[in-house]
Amino acid sequence: MNEFLIIADPALLAQRQAWLATLADERRLSKHTLDAYERDTRQFFTFLTGHLAQPARLQDIGALRPADLRGFLAARRRDGAGARTLGRGLAGLRSFLRYLERKGLANAAGAAAITSPKQPKSLPKPLTDRQAVAVVDAGEQLAEEPWIRARNAAVLTLLYGCGLRISEALGLTPVDFSGAPTALRITGKGGKTRIVPLIAAARAAVDLYLGLCPMVLAEDRPLFRGARGGPLQPAIIQREMQKLRGALGLPDSATPHALRHSFATHLLAGGGDLRTIQELLGHASLSTTQVYTGVDSARLLEIYDRAHPRA
Repeated sequence: MNEFLIIADPALLAQRQAWLATLADERRLSKHTLDAYERDTRQFFTFLTGHLAQPARLQDIGALRPADLRGFLAARRRDGAGARTLGRGLAGLRSFLRYLERKGLANAAGAAAITSPKQPKSLPKPLTDRQAVAVVDAGEQLAEEPWIRARNAAVLTLLYGCGLRISEALGLTPVDFSGAPTALRITGKGGKTRIVPLIAAARAAVDLYLGLCPMVLAEDRPLFRGARGGPLQPAIIQREMQKLRGALGLPDSATPHALRHSFATHLLAGGGDLRTIQELLGHASLSTTQVYTGVDSARLLEIYDRAHPRA
């Protein structure tokens, strides 16, 4: 970072900092995304300094040509950056240039003319119905304490039964389950809220945990607690899932998040429509949800190849 501060123009740094602040305050991007954009733009400014043989300046950003951006992407590819990394970096640069364009400091047309690197298709890897049911079964949990076994089963059941992210499940409080609710109001990425049905199995799993938990649970505090009483951390559930993989003979792809994939895939296989699944998952774009159609098609082809006499 010190080298970057020396070679970058202060006016350029100030505009970039203002842009990142705008992304955080107005678009509410995650810290992970902001850190990635900071790193990507820093790498670009460093490349531009070498490319122009002088410290990167605000006016240099304003005069960018498509060839400059292509040169940067080529250099990053030579350094081993993959398509996803390159695509994210280009998206960050486009966002920064659009920000500068709105302030009359740059023209974003050059970045818009660059084709994003083709992204490799990566299908989610859901569990089978039988595997998912085994994972969420309280009787299959491996912890010694009964209340911890019930806790783990309840969290995993919420991931599979309601399609929650692990952070969403661990953000629930006792008040979310007061009055025998049939649905949960979930706050997801970007502070967006959605309503998901609370199926009977998930409600029963939470009730079992509540009946066994030895701690006093304040209504506005996290529902799920660690062994010492603090909020349950995602790493604990991830470790428990790792143990279950060995005990149940599951593949390495069987993670807590794979239960969310399983929720969507099994709904789709059962006749659920994409729009409804999109709402239940809290996806901002339908294209994100459409990846599960590829999973379902892949499973159908696998069954066909295994069972059809002429396959």
